[in-house]
Amino acid sequence: MNARTRARAALAVGLTALTAAGCGISPTGPVPAGPPASGIQRPGTEARNVQLYFAGPYGLRAVNRPTDRPLSPQQALDLLLEGPTRAERERGLTTQVPPMAGQLTATPTNGAVDLYVPGTVSSGDLDVTAVAQLACTAAHAHIPGNRPAFRVDIRIHENLVPSQTPWTVRCGPNGTLAPVTP
Repeated sequence: MNARTRARAALAVGLTALTAAGCGISPTGPVPAGPPASGIQRPGTEARNVQLYFAGPYGLRAVNRPTDRPLSPQQALDLLLEGPTRAERERGLTTQVPPMAGQLTATPTNGAVDLYVPGTVSSGDLDVTAVAQLACTAAHAHIPGNRPAFRVDIRIHENLVPSQTPWTVRCGPNGTLAPVTP
């Protein structure tokens, strides 16, 4: 072997050793990683969640909350009115829905929900994000008719007036609202 070949071989061995030493894997023993996996359901039980919609830095975000039974739109909205949990707030989620406990009413029918809200959108009592939070939360609750949430008609009655002609929306992907025209 000539000197040039030996130099190349030594360089290759040195680079290989340097690369192996710098790969970021160091020899260790077992590392404690917390408790074993959980959350697996027992056979014969059914997982139940309610989907609530909160405002986030990039639009509406759905949050799944565990429940012991399917919730009606009114029950889901009552949870929404409590606001995000501490963990949800830490993820940047907030609510644009003003306090209205006891004033907000949601009545499900076959494939639709009549949502009675205090105030109006056009006057600024409710902003569009708040309406989207309410409508999407109601649409994802337990509603007779077994329609998928994006096919549930949410009829908004402003100022809690049943005789007023409601306007109808549907909750689309990512919490977007789409008007339903007659």
